Amino acid sequence: MTTSTIMISSADGTQIEAYLAQPSGPESRGGVVLIHHMPGYDRGSKEIARRIAELGYDTIVPNLYWREAPGAAPDDAAATARANGGVPDAQLIADVSGGAAFLRGLSASNGKVATIGHCSGGRQSVLVACNADVDAAVDCYGAYVTGVVPEGWPLKITSLTDQLPNLRAPLLGLFGNEDQYPSPEQVDELEQILKAHEKTYEFHRYDGAAHAFFANDRPSYRVEAANDGWERIAAFFRTHLAA
Repeated sequence: MTTSTIMISSADGTQIEAYLAQPSGPESRGGVVLIHHMPGYDRGSKEIARRIAELGYDTIVPNLYWREAPGAAPDDAAATARANGGVPDAQLIADVSGGAAFLRGLSASNGKVATIGHCSGGRQSVLVACNADVDAAVDCYGAYVTGVVPEGWPLKITSLTDQLPNLRAPLLGLFGNEDQYPSPEQVDELEQILKAHEKTYEFHRYDGAAHAFFANDRPSYRVEAANDGWERIAAFFRTHLAA
């Protein structure tokens, strides 16, 4: 594969930094926008992008903190974003839509694009799928897709309960049964809403796994859950990103 750091246009016209990982070869293929987690545009996010590229998809990671902290170290940029209450939903949708447009403009693109995110990025992946033109979305334990955001929560967000009826793409959800954000009850609520509105979704829940079970550099890492989750992601992308 090849990797590079580039500048892309957000849908609102702003130029932002992004990390691009591409499989080698001219074969037609889908693309994936990876929405980085709250800790930012960091090494872990870029490693995930390369892993998705190994599955055969052009993958881009927009730097969601570029406006507030251009060129800053990931920890510093994340601290700045957190102090501002996180990335506003409208800005997030614009940046991810810009990433999707970039992928569709590549010579090898088959025109299909998915989103994927972990933690805050999981919620944002669902948000984009409710408001933008994508072909599939993956939510890895996104907090407050449903439920009530508690007073004092560091991010200025709302749940997406009122937006879920507008979900435009199939959704894959991967959740830990020991997680609090989202809790199993919040995942149940999400499933009930999707079922009531006849949305296409696929959920997998893992016993013994809490939040961030994909993060292989944290004590929360659960190898069996993470490995199964990667298999589910690969199968989901094969189904929904094929030409």
